[in-house]
Amino acid sequence: MKFIRGRKELLSGIVSGYTDPEACIHQLMELRKQIPSLYALLSINACALAFTHYPFAPAWLTIGLPGLMIALCVVRAIHWWRLRPQDIAGARALKRLRGTSLLTILFSALFVGWAMMLNGYGGPFEQGHVAIFVAITVIACIFCLTHLPFAALLVTFIVIGVFLIHCFTSGNSVFIAIALNTAFVTVVMVRILTNNFLAFLQLVESKAEAQRLSEDNRRLAHTDSLTGLPNRRYFFQRLDALIAESAGSDTAFALAIFDLDRFKPINDTFGHTAGDRVLEETGRRLQTFAGNGVTIARLGGDEFGVLIHSTARPDEVLDLCNRICTRLHAPIALGETQVVPGCSGGLALYPQAGRAADALFDRADYALYHSKERKRGSTTLFSQEHEDAIRDARAVETALQSADLAAEMEMHYQPILDTVTDRITAVEALARWTSPKLGRVPPDRFIAVAERCGMIHSVTLLLLRKALADAARLPPEIGLSFNLSSHDLASSETVIAILAAVRRSGLDPHRITLELTETALMRDFEGAQQAITLLRALGIKIALDDFGTGYSSLNYVHRLPLDRIKIDRGFMADVETDLGRSVVSTILDLCQNLGLDGIAEGIETTEQLNAVRGHGCRYVQGYLIGMPQPMADLLDGLRKMTPPAEPVVV
Repeated sequence: MKFIRGRKELLSGIVSGYTDPEACIHQLMELRKQIPSLYALLSINACALAFTHYPFAPAWLTIGLPGLMIALCVVRAIHWWRLRPQDIAGARALKRLRGTSLLTILFSALFVGWAMMLNGYGGPFEQGHVAIFVAITVIACIFCLTHLPFAALLVTFIVIGVFLIHCFTSGNSVFIAIALNTAFVTVVMVRILTNNFLAFLQLVESKAEAQRLSEDNRRLAHTDSLTGLPNRRYFFQRLDALIAESAGSDTAFALAIFDLDRFKPINDTFGHTAGDRVLEETGRRLQTFAGNGVTIARLGGDEFGVLIHSTARPDEVLDLCNRICTRLHAPIALGETQVVPGCSGGLALYPQAGRAADALFDRADYALYHSKERKRGSTTLFSQEHEDAIRDARAVETALQSADLAAEMEMHYQPILDTVTDRITAVEALARWTSPKLGRVPPDRFIAVAERCGMIHSVTLLLLRKALADAARLPPEIGLSFNLSSHDLASSETVIAILAAVRRSGLDPHRITLELTETALMRDFEGAQQAITLLRALGIKIALDDFGTGYSSLNYVHRLPLDRIKIDRGFMADVETDLGRSVVSTILDLCQNLGLDGIAEGIETTEQLNAVRGHGCRYVQGYLIGMPQPMADLLDGLRKMTPPAEPVVV
C-alpha cells in the first residue's frame, strides 16, 4: 500500500481524489463519526436564520425551502448513522466518498444560495446574521470534513466565493471587512485541514505497517523455517480449534503423525546439510497434499503432523495416509547419490480415539510406534486393540513402579550349543517377572514399559547383578550372554554402572557377552561405538542380536568392534528353502569375512539344525537345544551331560 508522503503529493491527492482502498475505508470510518454532527449543525443554524428573517422574508424562504433542506439533512444523517464502513470493500468505499463530494456541491450551493437570498431582507442585524451563518457553515464543514478534504475545499470555495462576491459588490465597507476577515480565517483553517489530513494518512500507514509486521511475526511464529510448513505451535492451535468446532456435533476428523524411517542413518552418514536437504524435500512433497481440508505441519526433527478435516470414512483417510508414505518413499537426490528415507505413519480418528488434543496425539503416536515395529513403510489406524494394549501397558507400568523387583524378578537361562564339540559353551540370560497383581508378565511387555517410563536402567542393573551371581555357579568353560536395552547403551551412567557391576561380581569379563540390537546402535551410533569400546576394553564381548530385522547397515557392522552376530530366528522358518538358505548363507559368509562368530537363533527342529550346520554355522540356540530355565535346573541338566575334555571359551 503506497501512501501520500509530502505536501505536493497531498495537494495532488486532494485535488485528484485519493484512491487507496484501505485509506478510503478509514476515511469513511472517521466521516461516519463527524458528518451526522455536521448535518445537525446545518439544520440548527438554518432554523435560527429562518427564525430571524421570518418577519421580513416570504414564507417559502423562511419555511418551505429551509424545511426541505433540513429534511434532506435528516435523511443524510440517518444514512451515515446506519453506515458500517468496516463491511464495505475498498472500491465501494471510494465510490461513496466520491458521491459524498458531489452531494457537497449540491448542499453548499443550496445553503449559500438560500442565505444570499435572505440577505436582501431585514435590516443590518439580519444581514449580519447571514454573514455569521456563512462563516459558521464554512468552519463547521472544514472541521467535520477533515477526512474528506476534497469535499471540504469544495464547500469552502463555493460558500466563501459566493459570499466574497456578494460582499464586494454590495459596496458596504463593513461587509467587505467581514468578508476579508472570513477569507483569512478560512485560509488558516484550510492549512490546518491539509496538515491534519496528512497526519491522518501517516497514521493509517503506520497502523497498516504495524498490522503487516504483526501478521509477518504471526506467520513466522507459526512457520517452520527449514521446510516452510506450519510448525508444531500452529498444528496444536489448529487441532484445538478443530476439537472446539467438532465438540457439539461430533464431526469426525483425523490426526496423523508421520516419521521418516531412515533419517538418522542418512543424517549420520551424509551430514546435517544432507539431512536438511531431505527434510526440505520431504516438506515440499507433503505440501502437495495440503489444502482441501488437509493441514500439514512439521512437529520437529523428522516428524510431521497431518490434520484431515471433516472426514467420515476411515478407509479413505487411511488410503490418503498410505499415499503420503508412498510419496515419501521415493528416492531423494543428494548430488550424485540417492537416498530413500522411507516413512511410517500413525492415524487416530476423532472422536473414537479421544476428544482431547493430548489423547488424540498420544494415540496417533502409539499407532506410529506400532507401524515402526510391525508395518514399517505404511500407516496404522489406531483401533480398540491398541486401546486395550495401552490400558494393559498402563497396568504393567503401575505394577512395575510399585513392585519389589528384587523379589519378583528372576532369571532363566537358555543354552547355546557348539555344533563342532557338541557342548554347551554359553547361556543367554532371559528375565522373568511374576507380579502379585498381574501374574506372569512377558519380557517384551515389561521391558518396553520400563523403557517408556524411565525405569529400564534400574531394571537392567538389577537383572545383570542377578545374572552375574548365577553365572558364578556355572562351570568356568561356560559363558554368560546378557541383553541390553537400546536406552542402556545411550546412557553413559548405565554403561559405567555395568562395568562396576562386572568388576564387583568377580566373574571373568571374558566370559561375558552383552547382546545389542541394531535399534540400540542406530539410536546414537557414535555414542554406541564409544560405549562398546569401553566395554570391550574390560574384556567383555559384544554380540549384535536379531541381525537382519533392523537397519542392517553393513557399513555400521564393519565399523563396530563386534565379536558375534546372532541371526534372527525369523530366518530359521525358511532355512530349508532356497531363499532361506541363501539369506542364512550370506549372513554366515559376512561373519566369516569379518572374523565374527555367527549364532543361529530359533532352532526348533532337527532339520533346521542340520541345515545351518551344513552352512557352517558353529553356534546354535533354540528350543531344540534347550528351553529357558532357572539356573538350578540348568545346572542339573549340565551335570547329567558328559563333561567336556577341555574348556572351550567362545
